[in-house]
Amino acid sequence: MHTGFQQQPARPAVTPDAAAARIAAWASGLGFQEIGVADTDLSAAEAGLLDWLAAGCHGEMDYMARHGLKRARPAELTPGTIRIISVRMNYWPSDARDAEAVLADSKRGYVARYALGRDYHKVLRNRLQQLIGRMREDFGSHVFRAFTDSAPVLEVALAAKAGLGWRGKHTLLLDRDAGSYFFLGEIYTDLPLPTTPATTEHCGSCTRCIDACPTGAIIGPYRVDARRCISYLTIEHPGSIPEDLRPLMGNRIYGCDDCQLVCPWNKYAQVSTEPDFEVRNGLDDPGLVQLFAWTAAEFEERLAGSPIRRIGHERWLRNIAVALGNAPSTPAVVAALRSRADDASPVVREHVAWGLEQHVG
Repeated sequence: MHTGFQQQPARPAVTPDAAAARIAAWASGLGFQEIGVADTDLSAAEAGLLDWLAAGCHGEMDYMARHGLKRARPAELTPGTIRIISVRMNYWPSDARDAEAVLADSKRGYVARYALGRDYHKVLRNRLQQLIGRMREDFGSHVFRAFTDSAPVLEVALAAKAGLGWRGKHTLLLDRDAGSYFFLGEIYTDLPLPTTPATTEHCGSCTRCIDACPTGAIIGPYRVDARRCISYLTIEHPGSIPEDLRPLMGNRIYGCDDCQLVCPWNKYAQVSTEPDFEVRNGLDDPGLVQLFAWTAAEFEERLAGSPIRRIGHERWLRNIAVALGNAPSTPAVVAALRSRADDASPVVREHVAWGLEQHVG
């Protein structure tokens, strides 16, 4: 009997190995430099995570403690998960001014090189969703959920388990052929893909990252105390920066790259070919005085689409006030600080007062 409905042809069966090969090809076409697959067993990381939280090393990032062991148990975050696809994408912009030259010029502001262009959360999430779209087309209805530094996920542990590199003593992922200047992203899935083997570690006896940390935040191999970390202080920390740490921050106004800049493996790091990660607004070499003059409206307009925008104008001014306090004593620097001595924000006023104290007592 003719029903008026045309039966859809059944999808041909795809072996797990063939599925993994297709996914790898699609990922490469979407701009990811590497891909790997891990299972969900992160039990080896649970004790270290609990110990780190118990020591308070997460600072005021309360969400870290709130999620607890969910980070180490992927199936609790996304029920049905049996595999995690990890990807990496290079971010170092080819057109950025030399990082060490900017750090050496205390009249300039230093912005971590991952934040010079478009917000990586948006870039990677978009690409991961495109990858999920291709997988749904070919493999049908499965669990697929994308993450990139956006949920309780142990990104480095999963990427290391998936063979994308090893955890360095600064806690970032390292790869022999790519260093550490890359973003990570994940897809949680119930697709029974073959796992990729983990790689070996190659830090040896090197402690350059530990020795180079300006504030001593890397308190031991593979352990960072966020409460001393410049990336945490300039981005995640909401209030007053501890006074004893302010002189150590130098001209770093958003994030810090020091532990990566000294890593021997980063001589193999490759620049990004992604237009989204190219330098915007001259943030690879900005003058502190000029940045401090930005109004709230200018901050919102110029940093639209940037990861920096999420810290808000108040923290931006707070960070720059510290850098101006550490800058050479010039009339322009002092005048810039005095221009915000009566700022509406108590946090900004406090850091401006400290900055002025470094110059005029």
